[in-house]
Amino acid sequence: MVVTLILVSIMTFVVIQLPPGDYLTSYVAQLSQAGQTMDQETLRSLEIRYGLDQPMYVQYFKWIGGFARGDFGYSFDWKMPVRPLIAERLVLTIILTLFTMVFTWIVAFLIGVYSASHKYSIGDYLATFVGFIGISIPGFLLAMIVMWMAISVFNTSVGGLFSTQYVNAAWSWARWKDLLSHITLPAVIIGLSGTASLIRTLRANLLDELTKPYVSAAKAKGVPVRRLMLKYPLRIAMLPFISTVGWTIPDIISSQTIVGVVLSLPILGPMLLTSLKNQDMYLAGTILLFLSVLTVLGTFISDILLAWADPRVRY
Repeated sequence: MVVTLILVSIMTFVVIQLPPGDYLTSYVAQLSQAGQTMDQETLRSLEIRYGLDQPMYVQYFKWIGGFARGDFGYSFDWKMPVRPLIAERLVLTIILTLFTMVFTWIVAFLIGVYSASHKYSIGDYLATFVGFIGISIPGFLLAMIVMWMAISVFNTSVGGLFSTQYVNAAWSWARWKDLLSHITLPAVIIGLSGTASLIRTLRANLLDELTKPYVSAAKAKGVPVRRLMLKYPLRIAMLPFISTVGWTIPDIISSQTIVGVVLSLPILGPMLLTSLKNQDMYLAGTILLFLSVLTVLGTFISDILLAWADPRVRY
């Protein structure tokens, strides 16, 4: 895990530096579009101030060395240190990701089991149809439809994760309750496509397990169907759920980016998009590195859960 994260941090920093120019280049271009100019002396002083005049490897070691001290660098665009800038957004991103995963797993589990146990029934066809719709509709389009319906039909706004009075308020029980009342809709919108995919995966795996000889032998011995399904075939069919925890996290966060822009969510995705556009390298690199940490940790957790759920993995 440590070696992986070191390599990811190097690749992240290099890729962010690959486009021509840097933050100051983008800043000067924005000033030019606005009809303003910046003299070379000021530009040079800013390069020295931000360390942009140093080689790439010096900037990298300066940035990565600060992580041990909790110093993630300086955001050129926001003109403040990165750590306090992303602290709350990182927490909200993790909370939204966990809510999305819980929604995805619960809905996919219930519908997938029903669809497999009632093969070719009306409910099975309906679940398959809903699955196709969920996979086909992009999250940002669904977010726009929901926002339009909320404004035109209910005359209310569904953007953001907090009510107006709690946006900049200190954390309290009232703010937590307000967050919980707003987080369900974004979690459903972001998790819909992943839910549809997991439904189809669970249905296919469970149908495959139900045709195995051990299931026929258990039925012949009189084991109740519900007990049989829950104890053996379903446990094996659930393995893709567990094994893809590490992949699900970056997929959800990627989906959060555009949906976050549409719904004005105070999470890392929209901030990452802005930082990449403006070549704010320390902010973009820190966000990408934190997302990589979540991915690696998710993969590690999924490996442990797989060994717990499947004796063949331990063997």
